[in-house]
Amino acid sequence: MNRKVDKRTLRSVFWRSFALQGAFNYEKMQNVGYAYAMIPVIRKLYAKEEDQAAALKRHLAIFNSTPAVTPMIMGITAAMEEQNANENNFSTDSINSVKASLMAPLAGIGDSLFFGTFRVIAAGVGISLAKQGNILGPVLFWILYNIPNFLVRIYGLKFGYKAGVSSLTRLQGNGMMAKLMEAVGIIGMMVVGGMVATMLPVTTPIKFSMVGATVKLQTIFNQIMPGLLPLALTLLIFWMIRKKFSISKLTIGLLIVGVLAHVVGIL
Repeated sequence: MNRKVDKRTLRSVFWRSFALQGAFNYEKMQNVGYAYAMIPVIRKLYAKEEDQAAALKRHLAIFNSTPAVTPMIMGITAAMEEQNANENNFSTDSINSVKASLMAPLAGIGDSLFFGTFRVIAAGVGISLAKQGNILGPVLFWILYNIPNFLVRIYGLKFGYKAGVSSLTRLQGNGMMAKLMEAVGIIGMMVVGGMVATMLPVTTPIKFSMVGATVKLQTIFNQIMPGLLPLALTLLIFWMIRKKFSISKLTIGLLIVGVLAHVVGIL
């Protein structure tokens, strides 16, 4: 009997993929959410309870990737489980091997796209409108971020199931995966740089008299480089993060320093 994963089963995997981080843990990270998403596939392919238990146990191995791109890996996994259900000599160890080999490179692409690009752009548009009191601010943020999120999930799952392992293996083998990650990283850094320059208004009101004329320190900074203070603050925070400073302490420290600097009249 030829067992196959149908559209209804893949649709269940798609909706369950949104619970990927619902049981996130520091031992095996997203493994529970991944196993939960694969239950419809396991039930569809395996009639015996011992086979279902073995498949479920396979997918409780450590897993961690960007949620939006994970359905692509789930689609590949579904194709491999289907192959395992129909072939007696299939190696089940290859299923987790493929998952482990794909989760890191796809996370690199997914993090750059969704956390470094789409979310930053959506937040920039949303915050700009929200600052003006426009209700479209949060609405546009939600739309601009979630439309690509949904599309990548839907088509990634379909592509992963149809392509199986071969297509992504070819992408990694010919170097296209590395080139794509590099391009996405460059775009993400450009967007972040633009956000720093336009949405971090750090200026100083300090001025002093020189030969009967009033000189504003901010004017000097602007002549050296527009946005010099926002850039300097960003680089300082980046350096502190690289030195393993606590994010929570950095946030609280910035709030305190910002308030004190404003009261004193430095910023």
